[in-house]
Amino acid sequence: MQKVLLVEDDDGIANPLAAALGGGGYAVTRVATGREALALAHDELAAVVLDLGLPDIDGVEVCRRLHDAHPGVPVLMLTARTSEADVVVGLDAGADDYVTKPFRLAELLARLRALVRRAQSSQGAPVEEEYAAMDVRVDVAARRAWRGDHELDLTPKEFDLLAMLVRQAGTVVTREDIMREVWETNWFGSTKTVDMHVSWLRRKLGDDASAPKYLTTVRGVGLRFETDS
Repeated sequence: MQKVLLVEDDDGIANPLAAALGGGGYAVTRVATGREALALAHDELAAVVLDLGLPDIDGVEVCRRLHDAHPGVPVLMLTARTSEADVVVGLDAGADDYVTKPFRLAELLARLRALVRRAQSSQGAPVEEEYAAMDVRVDVAARRAWRGDHELDLTPKEFDLLAMLVRQAGTVVTREDIMREVWETNWFGSTKTVDMHVSWLRRKLGDDASAPKYLTTVRGVGLRFETDS
């Protein structure tokens, strides 16, 4: 499992973000200060998600030290500072991407995945993309999925939908995000395509929409793949 260091002092942001990262298949270590981040960082990290407003050392300085000590570890900056000058300062300090608050978890996770893939690719390492939630496991590289020991027979779109939902298990994924990622198109209002594929996916998972174990519909928002917790 890929390891991510989350550096965020605000529990209201860190707790749901850590849960989302865990649901996304990452092993998360969360710290609240720059000193802790610098002490715990190592070359085996897949990425660092770094808040700039830390209580002891400014995040830009932390980023600079991380980059100097561990140049192969990508850094995703997380901040309320939105000016162009702030972005430039952050990127000049060694950040690989920059996400401003407030942010959507789905977007942050997507950008983190892209960041990790780029870093692995540049280092010649194989790209690791395997996700699991409940007893469902998805191997993206092999395009195979299992419920327990049973391999699921999925169409390409069913597989893409399941992979997206399992990757973000525990968080609500909007239909707009599903359409954008799975169908590579913007959502113009109809949910029929998504709903049909969700129905087929539920059937193959042995799930019941009226008492869901895996896929829960959050009315007016989207879908959530459940976790054990």
